Amino acid sequence: MIGRRAFVAGGVCLALSACGSKFKSYHGPDVTRVVVMKGQRQLFLMHHDTVLRTYRIGLGFAPEGDKKYEGDGRTPEGRYYIDRRNPDSDFHLSLGISYPNARDIAEARALGKSPGGDIFIHGRTWKSSGKGPDWTAGCISVGNREIEDIYAMVRDGTVIDIFP
Repeated sequence: MIGRRAFVAGGVCLALSACGSKFKSYHGPDVTRVVVMKGQRQLFLMHHDTVLRTYRIGLGFAPEGDKKYEGDGRTPEGRYYIDRRNPDSDFHLSLGISYPNARDIAEARALGKSPGGDIFIHGRTWKSSGKGPDWTAGCISVGNREIEDIYAMVRDGTVIDIFP
């Protein structure tokens, strides 16, 4: 009986270890820049002028135009930086984007609004399945396997340029 329990317990441990981790490692060229082309729905991880990886993306629920204020559903456009990471994100994993910058704050204030914040590149959650490609409040979404790669490859301080 003990032999059978040990066999089953060993099988369970083996099965769980095969599931892997959401934390991958990356040992290739440094990602020196992230480029987002909103109109093409693509994110490029760059090493200087060389594209290392390309990913399909989703955007805010109002994908056209630059983010002007909190709640407008748009994804910001401009130059920002990856400024933080959240391994415990509700969206699998996430990388923070340094929105808002001084220009964003001034534009929102001119409209009498708050610029908002908490713009991320992130994965998906079960609540977002079936919502279509543009479902976020202004973030950039990718699949969970894709965010695992991006999270491993992109370091804090990396430039991110977001184009229309």
